[in-house]
Amino acid sequence: MAIIKCDFFSEVLGLSTSMTVILPQKPLNNIEKDTKLPTLYLLHGYSDDDTIWTRRTSIERYVDGLGLAVVMPQVHHSYYTDMENGHRFWTFLSEELPVVARTFFNLSDKREDNFVAGLSMGGYGAFKWALRQPEKFAAAASLSGALDVVNTMEIMPEERKRGFELIFGDKAVKDTENDLLWLLQQKSGENQMPLLYQCCGTEDFLYHQNVKFKEVCEQSNVELTSTFSPGNHEWGYWDAQIQDVLKWLPLARNKHD
Repeated sequence: MAIIKCDFFSEVLGLSTSMTVILPQKPLNNIEKDTKLPTLYLLHGYSDDDTIWTRRTSIERYVDGLGLAVVMPQVHHSYYTDMENGHRFWTFLSEELPVVARTFFNLSDKREDNFVAGLSMGGYGAFKWALRQPEKFAAAASLSGALDVVNTMEIMPEERKRGFELIFGDKAVKDTENDLLWLLQQKSGENQMPLLYQCCGTEDFLYHQNVKFKEVCEQSNVELTSTFSPGNHEWGYWDAQIQDVLKWLPLARNKHD
């Protein structure tokens, strides 16, 4: 495996940014085969950056042998949104990042080879990306996701609420494309939806949001795999759960050997 810290200029953001990338290493007897890699876009939480998954979990070890690339972008406190008072992180994530990553690395652009997952704010980002652009992903997973952003804005401490004002301004979030629960209702009955997976600890402050997300999925006839078990909003839980996410992903495990 190779871990690459990639610093590059984003035309969308108008600034230099970074992504951390894990790439499988081919055996010498297979080095000439030009097979494009399936890719997991793995998103960080509110207080983290693109390096956090490699620093706080054993993600490199967990993907070893899967033939899977992992792309972890940096989006700061943006909630994966085109900010009202800031940068266009949604456009960066959903339009620019995959193109840039595929120019640097040998990554597949096929829907069946692309997946997205994230924790907390990144869980919100993963489902938002999958619901708004379902044609791009075979599967999406949320770990302890902030899946009801309207409620998240209400329960956050005052210093974080000021951050939400930078992101969303004074515009209502409810019943917009930044509201996952509203997006789910719009997707009711659609056939080409990615597989969805959520997990959350029962002691997590976002647990009730995750239960609500599951209920709205059921009401909207959106298929969802849910796992609720003892756990809190912390890295021990996420290190364990990302292993289950990787086992759940619909990887064509022999296709990329």
